[in-house]
Amino acid sequence: MAAGTGDFGDIGGSTRTRLLRLLRDRGALSRAELADRLQVPRPRLLADLDALLQEELVQEAGPAASRGGRRSTLVTLAPSLRFAAVDLGATSINVEITDGRLEPVAAQAVTADIRSGPRAILQQVNEILSKFHAEGVYERLAAIGIGVPGPVSFRDGVPVSPPIMPGWDRFPVREILAREHGCPVVVDNDVNIMCVGERYGGVATSVDNLLFIKIGTGIGCGIQLGGEMYRGTDGSAGDIGHIQVDGHGPVCSCGNVGCLEALFGGAALARDATAAAKAGTSPALAERLRANGSVTARDVADGAAEGDVTCIRLIRDGGRRVGGVLAGLVSFINPSMIVIGGGLAGLGHILLAEIRSVVYHRSLPLATGNLPVVLSELGSRAGVVGAAVLASEVAYGQPS
Repeated sequence: MAAGTGDFGDIGGSTRTRLLRLLRDRGALSRAELADRLQVPRPRLLADLDALLQEELVQEAGPAASRGGRRSTLVTLAPSLRFAAVDLGATSINVEITDGRLEPVAAQAVTADIRSGPRAILQQVNEILSKFHAEGVYERLAAIGIGVPGPVSFRDGVPVSPPIMPGWDRFPVREILAREHGCPVVVDNDVNIMCVGERYGGVATSVDNLLFIKIGTGIGCGIQLGGEMYRGTDGSAGDIGHIQVDGHGPVCSCGNVGCLEALFGGAALARDATAAAKAGTSPALAERLRANGSVTARDVADGAAEGDVTCIRLIRDGGRRVGGVLAGLVSFINPSMIVIGGGLAGLGHILLAEIRSVVYHRSLPLATGNLPVVLSELGSRAGVVGAAVLASEVAYGQPS
């Protein structure tokens, strides 16, 4: 049986799961090292290894370095293992194919409108994956991880009443992708997969209590406590974009008034920047509006870098609002680190400095004395890295 064609749903046993995750994270290890690290009886380890060798999920990789006496044999993941990591944004689709150690072997990003509905978007995903298959990137996928920009029932694998995703409510994303590709599928919201990705391969690799804040078209928070994702009872934990910060503010996409993302999401920033350009209060934005017919968050960042006072004010106002919400979370959760990611993280250190200032000023010194507030190290790749991690978890028998 070729690697990738086994029944991954039957891996199950905790020793086998831990073994596969260890090989994923550490690379090739000897049988002796595996026994030492896993702390399991050697007969059980050898039985599980033999089963995984038969299923061609792992393979032998030559003799290990001598530790005295008979040399042990190295074991590594099968080189043909492949995972698909999919990060759906409001206006984009990012896909990576990784090997068993989550190293990328192929990637593609395309523009897309999440409002075009689930069938159209998933058709684009399937076309990308089919292209990779035709090019020989993979024979069969071991699992797929996918993040979507809205609330998700993690247990059921479906979006639930997502404000910016018309037509997606309760759409069976997991079921359809699993049937199409014949492999396990895990579905989560986009900020959760970014949080998983940043802790696995980014700036937060040694952090157990983490808040990852995505500031993009929407605003959300991924929460890891004790090294595990916290999703809440129904999967909606961290939906901070819909915390009210101004009772007289604009109407949000969720239907309520004055939500955080209605005041400083991507659409809100473009709205306020356009108004400033038309009013003539920002020469930098007015010039870009004349040249391009519209203004974007990137224009605000560029204007701020040029010293445009209005652009700087727009970023600081947004940072102050985000910081105010985060200060409450810091007092409540007492995290070890806050990571800022998403498209508007590109607004840079003006935004970061304002968020830090408010968090440090409004939260108790005991909670902020050792609290780094930093930008994402993975940037736009945080989502696909996290989706690949979740895919490997479900394939190896222990979804997070």
